[in-house]
Amino acid sequence: MAFRTLFLAHAPDADKDKHRSFIDTGKYQLDVVIVKSQAEALEVSTRLYKEKKIESILLCPGFSHQDIAEIVRATGNKVSVCVARGDSASNRISQDALKRAGFF
Repeated sequence: MAFRTLFLAHAPDADKDKHRSFIDTGKYQLDVVIVKSQAEALEVSTRLYKEKKIESILLCPGFSHQDIAEIVRATGNKVSVCVARGDSASNRISQDALKRAGFF
């Protein structure tokens, strides 16, 4: 039996059906999906929880506390939800890079 994880990230030009990948080592299964909106994040989280019985969701720093709470509720509070957060210096570097890439 493998540990099943979903990694979600935001991108303004994402197509959740196209911008995705799957890695399976045998003991670890990782679905990666890039979403455009919180509505898509909720839909993907709920679907993969039901279909693949994911046990963990890793979120990019772009998810707010409210977004995280919605994902926890959408998965019935049965999935570990973790957020990648950096320190102040790392966050500034990421914000600058995202601005250059046209995220906002």
